[in-house]
Amino acid sequence: MAFDYRKLKGRIVEKYGSQTRFVKKYGISENSFSMKMNNKTRFSSDDIVKMSEMLDISKEEVGEYFFTEKV
Repeated sequence: MAFDYRKLKGRIVEKYGSQTRFVKKYGISENSFSMKMNNKTRFSSDDIVKMSEMLDISKEEVGEYFFTEKV
């Protein structure tokens, strides 16, 4: 199953200006993050919690950002 992270990407740019800035602040490599965004590896529950906090995503909104299936 693949997920659509377009809304997540938009929120990252809205809050941090670029994916590069966000990744540096988050503390992982751009390559690792790219693999997650391209459905090559999965976001862990720890990733989801920390990123949600960094991006001001409420618990009610998490599904919209991390679990929207690609059509």
